[in-house]
Amino acid sequence: MEEPKSKKIIDQQAAYAKAEHYCAYQERAQQEVRDKLYEWELKPIEVENIISRLIENNFLNEERFAKAYVQGKFNQKGWGRIKIKQGLKLKRVPEGLIRKALQTIPDDDYTTTLQNLLAKKAATLTEKHHLKRRYKLQQYALGRGFEPDLIWDALKAAD
Repeated sequence: MEEPKSKKIIDQQAAYAKAEHYCAYQERAQQEVRDKLYEWELKPIEVENIISRLIENNFLNEERFAKAYVQGKFNQKGWGRIKIKQGLKLKRVPEGLIRKALQTIPDDDYTTTLQNLLAKKAATLTEKHHLKRRYKLQQYALGRGFEPDLIWDALKAAD
């Protein structure tokens, strides 16, 4: 029987080159890269050295990652600010960068996306009772990470 492949990387230079490729492929949070380096069984000092070099050489940029994450989740998945913020927190992005990145979503686009999301969902609902229907739409939008007051306003405007 063959032994499973070990993910251990002995050489710090090889680990750096592999990490460089990992970061070049798509934007990454520092914590994602750190986790990957530990997965490769590197020592903490080596991990921090590689992270520092990646930042110096602009392969790793937390602000750029946060903005790309916000744009991707908003434009592609139609997520609201609350859900996006939770996702960034899970990736251990600093609060200041999260706020800055969330400001890149234009308010008009945000409102329009919410209205379109609600209209699309409303078309699929078979519920006849007005209040139950409204409640289902509200829960759907909350699940997508939109703020309750904005959902309420959008539902009022739709009525």
